[in-house]
Amino acid sequence: MGEIAGRTTVRSTTRRAPPVGELLRQWRRRRGFSQLDLACEADISTRHVSFLETGRSLPSRSMVIHLAERLDIPLRERNKLLVAAGYAPVYPEHRLDDPALAAARNAVDLVLTGHEPYPALAVDRHWTLVAANRAVTPLLAGAADNLLRSPVNVLRLSLHPAGLAPRIENFSQWRGHVLNRLARQVDVSADPVLTSLHGELKALPMPEAPDQMAGMVEGHADVVVPLRLRTDLGLLSFFSTTTVFGTAVDVTLSELAIEAFFPADAATAEVLRRALPP
Repeated sequence: MGEIAGRTTVRSTTRRAPPVGELLRQWRRRRGFSQLDLACEADISTRHVSFLETGRSLPSRSMVIHLAERLDIPLRERNKLLVAAGYAPVYPEHRLDDPALAAARNAVDLVLTGHEPYPALAVDRHWTLVAANRAVTPLLAGAADNLLRSPVNVLRLSLHPAGLAPRIENFSQWRGHVLNRLARQVDVSADPVLTSLHGELKALPMPEAPDQMAGMVEGHADVVVPLRLRTDLGLLSFFSTTTVFGTAVDVTLSELAIEAFFPADAATAEVLRRALPP
């Protein structure tokens, strides 16, 4: 703050959004593309790519969308590119409870219910719990209430010492898997919330109990990273799969994922079938 001719002036600290050319350059570099790589992918000249990035040329709306597709930019960030280029966003964003997404939400519920007696849950782009089936609840026994209050971040719940961490037998292995996966998401999305979450989870203390399964679990070493969890039902072993809406054109829907856990051994399958009959 300073004074000029008896008047007080205030310097604005509001940051301007980067121009579209700078955003394109950032995404190109994030994807590991050279200007020549992007030019070949987009079937345009390297000179045109250079002109767009430096601001000597402004892209049309169709060119912004075309380049965003070639760079596999998330829909939310594509809208930001369009706005930076002076165009209105083209990808809608609805709340999950919006009637426009009713069919998709019903599909999620059908998948979650159909996966029982095995656990499955739906999360948003920040790993916030959106929905879960009945088989998830028994796995959360003993977790601190503050970690189970909405909004629930499932990665924090998994790695926090007051969450599932003390009951995960192969915690070191599972922690490495979660952090590596989250780091890849940060690289792909450049999402500041995910960046902060990664730093938070990486800084969490390890459980006091020693990791009993620090190495690969026999029978899964070259296939998947299992989750071996001690529960009131006994020791359960899972591997997981991820399902997304591959043709989504709504921002919210494109960021929704279903994590489905399958029994990694016959004993786990039998325990879950007995615990949650049809």
